[in-house]
Amino acid sequence: MAQSSIEWTEMTWNPTTGCTKISAGCKFCYAEVMSKRLKAMGVDKYKDGFKVRVHPEALSIPYTWKSSKVVFVNSMSDLFHKDIPLEFIKQVFHVMNDNPQHVFQVLTKRAERLFELHKELKWTHNIWMGVSVENDKVVDRINFLRKTKAKVKFLSLEPLIGALPNLNLKKIDWVIVGGESGHRPRPMNPDWVLDIQEQCEKADVAFFFKQWGGRNKKAAGRLLNGRTYDEMPEIMEIEKGAR
Repeated sequence: MAQSSIEWTEMTWNPTTGCTKISAGCKFCYAEVMSKRLKAMGVDKYKDGFKVRVHPEALSIPYTWKSSKVVFVNSMSDLFHKDIPLEFIKQVFHVMNDNPQHVFQVLTKRAERLFELHKELKWTHNIWMGVSVENDKVVDRINFLRKTKAKVKFLSLEPLIGALPNLNLKKIDWVIVGGESGHRPRPMNPDWVLDIQEQCEKADVAFFFKQWGGRNKKAAGRLLNGRTYDEMPEIMEIEKGAR
């Protein structure tokens, strides 16, 4: 568990680590770079670098948090990677089911496996399920997400490396958009972002603009139309008020 600098969450929880590249959005994976650094620092959890690993000892961590949290699950992995057994995924879901005071944000690029397994999992109100969509070549991920039993569904359009016109936002509760950062970031056209923001407004879907990205993401900032966009799903406000 760690506090997070990711704008749309509060902290991260990694019961699994490691992944493999499957689409263009993976090219400059921050998690892979970070895993190598942590391995070099001698952090035992990352002794195998970016190889897919499960960490049963991490399952107890959410039970130790004394106040409600918004948690990004597996910032260093993909819970629906083919090498992660269904039984372990079920254990992770059991922990999330058992801690309704927290919001757990799960994000995957393996939308097909998510759909294959979704009926095997218990979807409580506090599990937000999302898919990453970086360009129009992988928009089919949205259809797989839409068919799941997740109570809250979201899209992470980051790193956005292509236009996404005419998105089908039916049954989608939240859209996050962000540009790529790092040493060799691929540019994000402002028109792509403006178009997505307008689509969300028309569809009455919460819109969150994370960053412009670039080599110096702090300098580039996160203003769009002269303001920040920090919208979150309505259910979050309801659940916080109910705690």
